[in-house]
Amino acid sequence: MDAADRPSGGRLLREWRRRRNLSQLELASGAAVSARHLSFIETGRARPSREMVLHLADRLDVPLRERNRLLLAAGHAPLFGEHGLDDAEMAAVRDALDRFLAAHDPYPALVVDRHWDLVRANGALGLLTAGADPALLAPPANALRVALHPDGMAPRIVNLAEWSGHLLHRLRRQHAVTGDTRLRDLHDELATYPGVDAGDDRGAGTADPAAILLPLRLRHPDGELSLLSTVTVFGTALDVTLSELTVEAFYPADDATARILRDHSTRR
Repeated sequence: MDAADRPSGGRLLREWRRRRNLSQLELASGAAVSARHLSFIETGRARPSREMVLHLADRLDVPLRERNRLLLAAGHAPLFGEHGLDDAEMAAVRDALDRFLAAHDPYPALVVDRHWDLVRANGALGLLTAGADPALLAPPANALRVALHPDGMAPRIVNLAEWSGHLLHRLRRQHAVTGDTRLRDLHDELATYPGVDAGDDRGAGTADPAAILLPLRLRHPDGELSLLSTVTVFGTALDVTLSELTVEAFYPADDATARILRDHSTRR
């Protein structure tokens, strides 16, 4: 892309404001800046300072990766580092993740990046992915593709419509927050799979509105598994990579599932 074709900092801020469904007046009021000055920034008549870019990005809840892009577009150096998980600087993060995954065993847990590619997992995850096409599990395995592909977990998911609706709802929300087109493309791909229910923006497809939680119900030779999931992120991340990691941990929803998971652990 030629320099002349690159979006300005003001244009990117305007795109984020519109993505958040805010008017100039609403953003200006919430950020305690004049609407006139914000208009000048968005139209390129005023060059925002580094502090102003970060202030507006914070009000707009812009992800760290995109904050760096905003800074560059406005003529400033990026602020947030981006390290690979295997870098020396990330040793404490790797240790924390590995400790959590090991402690959560015999229950399944996994770590994914911003595109839902699998980064780490404990041994119990194999109970969920058993029977999936090895090609789907080859790195970089995509957790959502493994779950919903007809050659993946989908044939074993008892409540496929409800579970797929839940996953695609999460994916739409993630795309709305980040603006990442790869997430939109992944959503559109998954929505074409047999048995997948994309649901709507109100929630998880055809899930029972009276239910407390939506379990993942999975067929298993020893009996049906019923699993609840929790999602964890690093709340104080100042590194781009770290801010985009998500830990998903599954827990048994009933005693029968807990027994099967324990028994599977002893056979590994």
